[in-house]
Parts: sequence; C-alpha cells; structure tokens
Amino acid sequence: MSTATARYAGHLRTEATHVASSNIIQTDAPLDNHGRGEAFSPTDLVSTALGSCMMTVMGIVAERHQWNLVDSTFAVQKHMSAEAPRRIAQIDVTFTLPAALAPNERTILERAAHTCPVGLSLHPDVRQNIVFEYK
Repeated sequence: MSTATARYAGHLRTEATHVASSNIIQTDAPLDNHGRGEAFSPTDLVSTALGSCMMTVMGIVAERHQWNLVDSTFAVQKHMSAEAPRRIAQIDVTFTLPAALAPNERTILERAAHTCPVGLSLHPDVRQNIVFEYK
C-alpha cells in the first residue's frame, strides 16, 4: 500500500494525499526557481521534516519520562547550494524547549533528537546545524 499519492496540478504545483488519513499537502516551486512561492517547496518539506522528526523523537522520550514538551517550538532555515547541482546544502533547526528541564533531561532529549530517521537519512553533505534553547 502506498504512503501517499500525488498529482501535478500545473504551474509548478503538486498536491499529495496521505493515503491513511486523506490529509493533503500542496507544494509550489520557490520564487528563486520559477515558482510562485505560495506553498511549501519540496525542499522546504525536507527541511521541515527534519525538525518535525527530531521533535517527535524528543516527544516519545519525554512521554516515556513524563516530561512536558507541549508548546515547545522549532524554527527551520534551509540553505540551498550556490553552485550546481541545485540541492539543500544546510538545514538550521532551532528548538525552544522548557527552561524547567534539568540538565540531565536536556542531554537525554538532545541525544534522542539526533537519532531521528530523517536526519540519519540525509546525505552527509547536507550540513545539519541543530540548536537547543531553553526558555
């Protein structure tokens, strides 16, 4: 069974449907690559998937230990290569987690984040700059 199905909607836009849930994601080519920039680009999705995956893995660990990460956030910045071929060169992810977490809890969560399948699946040439802030 497929994970997703997708169709080309024209004008450099795709529409993908998650088979199990019927959720829909639209993509658009970015402004700097002939698109309108009206939706996530495919490379935006890859970059955001890294942060989402890391947060999910931390959430699994937090639930196991009964630590509250609700309302924690992350911001993603994607850097494309300046030279050909066009590709993601670096992904910056900054997590903002609760200041109440003890130093040992922070260490456990940070280590867990680096085990996320998306991060481990990215080519080693894609630099992952991961920052953890506690507020």
